[in-house]
Amino acid sequence: MDAKTLFTRLNRVFQDVFDDASIRITPKTTANDIEDWDSLEHITLISAVEREFGMKFKMGEISSMKNVGEMAQIIAQRASK
Repeated sequence: MDAKTLFTRLNRVFQDVFDDASIRITPKTTANDIEDWDSLEHITLISAVEREFGMKFKMGEISSMKNVGEMAQIIAQRASK
């Protein structure tokens, strides 16, 4: 899966989870950049991303993600296997 497709799909998930069509994520996007992104919404977001891409994150991966770019990297690695 190419990066553009991955980010298009991820962006759609973010827009759905946060109910905000104006969200435009980048690899550097963090929870500080999205107003409603708190710990509860983080769980909802992770679950929605897992459904969208048909995968499960490991607990260590979830806790170590610092930005959307790191999330996308994990998804891309899994998609290439």
